Amino acid sequence: MSADLTHTHIEDVVRDSWGRVLAILMSHLRDMELAEDVLQDALIAALASWPRSGVPHVPEAWLLTTAKRKAIDRLRHSQMHNSKAAEIEMMAKINHQDQELEKDSPFAEFKNEQLSLIFTCCHPALSQAARIALTLKAVGGLATNEIARCLMLEETTVAQRIVRAKRKIKAANIPYRVPAREQWRERLQSVLWVIYFIFNEGYTATKGPQLSRADLCLQAIQLGSALNHLIRDEPEVAGLCALMLLHNARRDARCTQDNDLVQLKDQDRTLWNKKSIEQATQLLIGALTKGALGPYQLQAAISAVHANASDFANTDWVEITALYDRLYQLTPTPVVRLNAIVAMSYASDAALALLALNVLESAGELSEYQYLYVVKADLLERTTQNEAAKASLTRAIQLASNNVERTFLEKKLLQLSNK
Repeated sequence: MSADLTHTHIEDVVRDSWGRVLAILMSHLRDMELAEDVLQDALIAALASWPRSGVPHVPEAWLLTTAKRKAIDRLRHSQMHNSKAAEIEMMAKINHQDQELEKDSPFAEFKNEQLSLIFTCCHPALSQAARIALTLKAVGGLATNEIARCLMLEETTVAQRIVRAKRKIKAANIPYRVPAREQWRERLQSVLWVIYFIFNEGYTATKGPQLSRADLCLQAIQLGSALNHLIRDEPEVAGLCALMLLHNARRDARCTQDNDLVQLKDQDRTLWNKKSIEQATQLLIGALTKGALGPYQLQAAISAVHANASDFANTDWVEITALYDRLYQLTPTPVVRLNAIVAMSYASDAALALLALNVLESAGELSEYQYLYVVKADLLERTTQNEAAKASLTRAIQLASNNVERTFLEKKLLQLSNK
């Protein structure tokens, strides 16, 4: 294995562990910048050590131990604490965490700490934009450029938001904890949004050789499950959990063994995880019976219609169109409208859907959105406008950042060119 490949593998392992280890460090250091700095020091140490010794059996334990030592060194040589007693107490707390990590399956020990980190990052003192960027960075372990692509913003803008958010948390002495029950409502929507954003980055990775990242999908599902356990009477939390489980149930069918993307209509539905679909269906039914319909429940209901269809041709597109119309009433965004147009194209007529898409495109809000052009190319092809379809595919390829998606679109463009 080359040094570059070794470093890439190590960085992937560290990234998988980043949010969990950072949550533990934050729980004791109460300083996000210090926690990130010592964890970055641990990454540098891993890059120097692991190529020789191999990746540890429990990398989180190794990283936390190393980061702890780096934190102790920094504390000893800083003026952060006014008394030796405070410094000793800080080191004792961090030392205690070593014992918690010496297990084969350490994730269970992290869930509450990660929820605390998420709620801290989603504090109402921070702007909505800052909450999202900071949580994706701290908990999801996403790089700044990945967050920028997800949010369709400049990288410098995202970086500035993250820095300002960290300073705000420190200056305002925002507590690191899951808030009291009466404070949940003011932060819950941001928390749900961020968890789903982490899942979506896992489901279709912003970049890289794979279509999806199972680690991020699993992390988001586990965080959602922990939140649902904490807030049992909130139907939108259950709705989000159901939505993620339903999507994740189809993840293994989205690519061939050769890493080629497989569209929904061509997927082998025997590969879908029936157990996850059943679990999600029960969660969704329980949420819907509470009578407080929300966007996540509606999205889960749409996904459930897909999951329970015997095949693509027998999908109830009329029901899906109606659900999207209801969703648009609650969240009138251009992306929801785009998805509604896709459903309408199968429920009624592709030509009518194309007219609706042209109206949506003319508004300009999705001019840099890859999937607008993917949908447009499909509708144009279905209405035998192949030359125009090729132009839309070309634009989609220009905007694609995931290698698997780009390769699929390039093959599609070649097929159209050969017609």
